[in-house]
Amino acid sequence: MRRTFKKLVAGVLALSMLVIPAMGQPEQAKAAVSGVTYAWVHDPSIAIDKEQKNYYLFGSHIDAAKSSDLINWNNFTNGYATTNNKLYGNLETNLKKPFAWAGNHDTDCLNGYAVWAPDVFWNPNYVNNDGSKGAYMIYFCTSSTAIRSTIAFATSQNIEGPYEFADKGDLNPIVYSGFTKTSAKDNNSKVDKLYTNTNIDELISAKKLEGISSNWFSGNNYNNFTCPNAIDPNVFYDKSGKLWMSYGSWSGGIFILELDPATGTAKYPGKNSEGNGQNIIDSYFGKRIAGGNALSGEGPYIYYDKITDYYYLYVTYEFLDYKSGYNMRLFRSKNPDGPYTDAKGNNAALASGTRVHSDIGIRVMGNYKMPYTNDTYVSCGHNSAFINPNDNQLYLFYHARFAGNQYTHQIRVHQQFRNEDGWPVTAVYANKGDKISEKGYDSSEVVGDYSFINHGITKEGDNYKSATSIKLNANGTVTGDVTGTWSAKKDTYYMTLTYGGATYKGVFFKQKREDNSSQVMTFTAIGNNNMTIWGAKKPLGIKASKSTIYAGGNTGNTSQISLVSASGATGIKYSSSKSSVATVNSKGKVTAKKKGKTTITATFTLNGAQKKFTKKITVKKAYIKFSKKKAKLKVSKKYTYKAKGYGIKAKSIKFKSNKSSVLKVAKKGKATAKKKGKAKVIAYFKKIKATYKVTVK
Repeated sequence: MRRTFKKLVAGVLALSMLVIPAMGQPEQAKAAVSGVTYAWVHDPSIAIDKEQKNYYLFGSHIDAAKSSDLINWNNFTNGYATTNNKLYGNLETNLKKPFAWAGNHDTDCLNGYAVWAPDVFWNPNYVNNDGSKGAYMIYFCTSSTAIRSTIAFATSQNIEGPYEFADKGDLNPIVYSGFTKTSAKDNNSKVDKLYTNTNIDELISAKKLEGISSNWFSGNNYNNFTCPNAIDPNVFYDKSGKLWMSYGSWSGGIFILELDPATGTAKYPGKNSEGNGQNIIDSYFGKRIAGGNALSGEGPYIYYDKITDYYYLYVTYEFLDYKSGYNMRLFRSKNPDGPYTDAKGNNAALASGTRVHSDIGIRVMGNYKMPYTNDTYVSCGHNSAFINPNDNQLYLFYHARFAGNQYTHQIRVHQQFRNEDGWPVTAVYANKGDKISEKGYDSSEVVGDYSFINHGITKEGDNYKSATSIKLNANGTVTGDVTGTWSAKKDTYYMTLTYGGATYKGVFFKQKREDNSSQVMTFTAIGNNNMTIWGAKKPLGIKASKSTIYAGGNTGNTSQISLVSASGATGIKYSSSKSSVATVNSKGKVTAKKKGKTTITATFTLNGAQKKFTKKITVKKAYIKFSKKKAKLKVSKKYTYKAKGYGIKAKSIKFKSNKSSVLKVAKKGKATAKKKGKAKVIAYFKKIKATYKVTVK
């Protein structure tokens, strides 16, 4: 993944990159999920050992974490340690070949290294040097600029390493990017970017490529408008046993190459094909499956789900910092190499000239703050996902930043579930091991008041969405901040919610809150407009439309008490602890009587159990306060005074002067200074008044 700043150079989008080498473990974010241990892994890629007992997340800067339950995670690597590196042994010696092109004390990683976004898996078909079969393979990238990178692989018999670079001659590294037609060097670099310093010449000589492609260059420079940056590899088997690698970021787009399972090397297409203008095939880079045309997009991840018979592609849009709206997008295809489409049928790969892409792809989540979390989540992205072979449960893994902690991050893991259309919807809260009810939930559990977020489709920058309020009513209507309809499919966890011309399909899921161990009913759904909605049920209780009311005025003297998440309640009764202060009727309407405080109690029966809740109400005397005033006026000058009523309607407030010979004041507050002296402006309603002293010069 990039740390980049966009810059347009000679009509081609180039990205200059600031890389802060992670010479040790970064400071852990202050964000926390109660009762869960989280680690720091940037660009987390999920892996499981061949015994299917332990889970791993491998990420950029040679960080990785381990878990036995997909809930608690602990780091076990030692970053960019050059000797006895946990993953790569002697770092500079082992990775000498990819480092010759990028990533070692060079340009954007000057005085450090850049080894990023690996993907690890057990390959039973790989042929080792001794002829035996089976190895853990790690595909990784080294990078020096936003366009000069390379992807290579190494192998080990231990998932935790160390991994040894696989010597495959000109076939490893697999793919290079950022090469030029003539000799050239980047600032602070000794690397000659001439294409003959990659593996391209050898591939042409071996007739694996038909020749030099004009698409690779813009003048003498690398054409990253059309071609990818060779980073963020993701390797997966398709249902027929073919091995594939998706990769790439920004500008040229996301590409896919078929690999040889026995050697781990690429099966290059060899010839160019324009395809339909979207899913072009490049002789060297492979087939473009997403992005392109100088638009954002990185961190591709693909997995196959045999239940739906779809391949799912995740790509992350926008820049990765805390204020640029980094966010995950989702597509799917019936074929491993696409075309991948979203819920609206858009192709993930953009047609030539298409510049606006924010509405392409299902937006998994944006920046948000939900109740029952300890943090505000921002820049959630560069994810991986998988179906756990131990229980067939779907999971999403990503790194998140947090408002107020700009440069720190942590991994997050959420359960996912297939909706009725086969799209994976993401649980509202981080995983704590809850199991969804296969038979669904009783209507009394799902009907009620919810905190609600629509994640939308466009980036928020450094803003975030706060939850609004809706109610799922027993009659199938939705009321509150959005209005529409909802339904639950009998004997399943499937749900549908319709509003604003869009239909959202998802699931109900009762899960533990992030801030404690109590459970809350939630729903998560994807719309046919590519948006994701979340809901978290509010706890059973009562609420007041106003906690402060006023006595003696002509407005604001009542408050409405109502039950929260108590659909089906019977025998509802209300009482006031001080009826002399405020009364409450049988429908929960509270009426102010005099200044003071009272407690309103609601009792009712729900699901055969007696419930009792209280709410404090404060009664104040109605009063008036000047909102626009001026203490000094010159003779003949005019000024309009204004006042605000608390428990008094604004149109009921009138004005007058105590000395009209000095200051004349009309009933609507317009004052005229008549002669030198002192006077008072009086704002009043019946016997309630406010005064303000004025000096006329």
